[in-house]
Amino acid sequence: MQRRQSSKTPKQPLQVDHKNQTDLSAWRKGRTSTPRKGVQGHQSLNDQKNAIKEESLEEALSYFGKVQDRVSLKKSDILQKHLTTVESIALERGLPPEAFNVLLNVALSGKLADTVNTRLLKSLVPASVIPESSVVSSVSWLCVSKCTSNIQLLFLRWLITVFDFIDHKENLHALYGFFFSFLQDENMCPYVCHLLYLLTRKENVRPFRIRRLLDLQAKMGMQSHLQALLSLYKLFCPQLVTITLPGKMKTYFKNPEGPWKAAISTVRQRNQERSPVPKPLLLGTTQPHSRKRKWNSQLIIPASSTNKNPLEEDRKNNHVVLYSANKSFPVEQLQTFSQLLQNIHHLEFPSQMGSVLTNPLLLHYMNCIKDESIHLRLYYWLGQTLQEECTWCVADNSQNEKEFKDFLETIYKAECFLQEGFPSCEEFLYKSLPLWDGSCCRSQILRLVSWIPLGSFSDMKSNLYDPLAQLFFTSSLYFKVIVLESLKELLQNWLNWHVVYLDSESDFQAQSLNTTLSGLVNVVADLIHFVGWISTVALRLENNSTLLLYFILNFYETVCDMYLRYNLPLLIMPPAGVFYPALLSMDSVNLNQLCYLMYRYRTNLVAAKENELSKKKILQFKFSNQTFKEYNQYITAMVGCLWTSSAFQKDTHPQGLRMDDELLKKTTAQEFKASFNIVNHPALLSYAVLFLQQACPEDTTLNFSLIKGKRWNWYLEYLYGQGLKGLQSFVESSINRVSQTSHSKAEN
Repeated sequence: MQRRQSSKTPKQPLQVDHKNQTDLSAWRKGRTSTPRKGVQGHQSLNDQKNAIKEESLEEALSYFGKVQDRVSLKKSDILQKHLTTVESIALERGLPPEAFNVLLNVALSGKLADTVNTRLLKSLVPASVIPESSVVSSVSWLCVSKCTSNIQLLFLRWLITVFDFIDHKENLHALYGFFFSFLQDENMCPYVCHLLYLLTRKENVRPFRIRRLLDLQAKMGMQSHLQALLSLYKLFCPQLVTITLPGKMKTYFKNPEGPWKAAISTVRQRNQERSPVPKPLLLGTTQPHSRKRKWNSQLIIPASSTNKNPLEEDRKNNHVVLYSANKSFPVEQLQTFSQLLQNIHHLEFPSQMGSVLTNPLLLHYMNCIKDESIHLRLYYWLGQTLQEECTWCVADNSQNEKEFKDFLETIYKAECFLQEGFPSCEEFLYKSLPLWDGSCCRSQILRLVSWIPLGSFSDMKSNLYDPLAQLFFTSSLYFKVIVLESLKELLQNWLNWHVVYLDSESDFQAQSLNTTLSGLVNVVADLIHFVGWISTVALRLENNSTLLLYFILNFYETVCDMYLRYNLPLLIMPPAGVFYPALLSMDSVNLNQLCYLMYRYRTNLVAAKENELSKKKILQFKFSNQTFKEYNQYITAMVGCLWTSSAFQKDTHPQGLRMDDELLKKTTAQEFKASFNIVNHPALLSYAVLFLQQACPEDTTLNFSLIKGKRWNWYLEYLYGQGLKGLQSFVESSINRVSQTSHSKAEN
């Protein structure tokens, strides 16, 4: 089979065949690289040490392969020596593929004491791949009951941990029924369910197995590992599994809790530091790749478990074959979109579900084919990986922050591609946000927040809003800004989902749509109120920062158009703690933005009122009178400030600008009533100065009272010409005089 070259790595792929993979001499050869002239002496010394260790490993493997009688560890110095050799080399550089057949056979054959067998199993750390034949051979020892139940349990835990390192899995899948028979053992049942979950295909789902699982559930109670397997069976064959199972995704399986995962990570990092070229081919991948961590290996499509390559033969014959219904199309042969369309119903997904995240064709498949089993497998893999590898939850992962960032970035890109969030990411965020310092992987975490699926307010308040607010108030201005941007994207994603839902579910009954719509309205309203609260507090903490105010108003640009743009019957005005700082802002951008918001609020409210009066729609959510009242209060304050110079007298909002004349006189400000009109407003004062210099060049005193009558209208046109389109939309929609003037100009 022709290997596919990565688009990201310009290097040629490393050609490694299975013969060399299982040859110890080839493994030894792969450990050394051609020394450069400046370090020949140092390399030569290292090569000598490596050669000694490799010879010791060969002797140890030869010894364990010939063990026939039971040997006591305490009385045999040779056994102690070879056991120590295997352990030290396994933890330092990992074991070659050839070693697994020997060590698994001796550990599961019962020839040695459990103490030795346990140490051997814990030393099974792969340097590259694990031959499937070694695993199948070791499983056969379970049939003759030569090893104790503790060794069997340890073997299953190892098999689950290194499942993704097995080069092929066809023969392993053939043992599905054998593994299923071990469910009767209560101690082994959780791990057997975990292994079966990784192995299950649609053809494995049979009525007698479902009945067996239901009997076990009746005997043991609602165990999470049994629910996991039943959920997977129900996804494959819903007509066979009729019981109701928990719908929300959760962590079904506990970690195997073995020493292998940490050892594999350490070995790979050490091997990568030693050699600039990663020698072993990891996880059957199709290109050379960094041996850093398990997920990095899984982010590449693994080699297929099929032995034949019919596609290559078809290419030689210059035609494309559509696979029959009883054949599967290996994913590593999927390279073009046309192949996806031709074989979309026959794809065989990889065991390493992480490889799906970086393959656009497989993501297209997930979008087109609603196969819940694929989603469930991907969510499970993501949940396990995120839980085990979180940088700030696992102390020994502090050196791998960059790698974890890349992993989170990959997840985010996949969510953007699919236009939906992963439930496993939601669970990860809910668990990790209370422990997060707000610094590590900041950009990636907040991007993932923007794809959190819809949920109940109680869950989101305790798991998202509360920990996020605590970080928000105690962090820098920059952190506050990116949190607001993330929450704006979260709101937009929810609203986009609502639009898609309405289009795809237009035939639903009105009652069910009402229930769904009311739930969405409540969740969106909770998010907007939360942002309004933290924005009000943040503006006080940051002294009404212009940058912060800009991002807050950006959020409300989405809010003000929810009715017309997203067909959501909800409008919420910004709180007074946001509106008045924007109205009195020293920056013209923020004032212009506020004017545009009020113009869009008016447009949406008018449309909602007209729709309510016409009663054309059956499903109608009436806007609260409080919304209209608050809008009228705000519009009165704005017109009083910018136009009529009466804000201090006519503003009726409880937190507004209304003040007595006696109090205003004590400020000793001249013309205090006109302090915030479009001429004297601090945000527009520079425009007024430039206008006077052009309109009245003879006046050197900058007498702003000259801007009246015709000059007032000229000044408005001047402001509009400076890009203040929000101000123009507000004035022309909310102030009759300018609207009439504009119409008369258009008619003339």
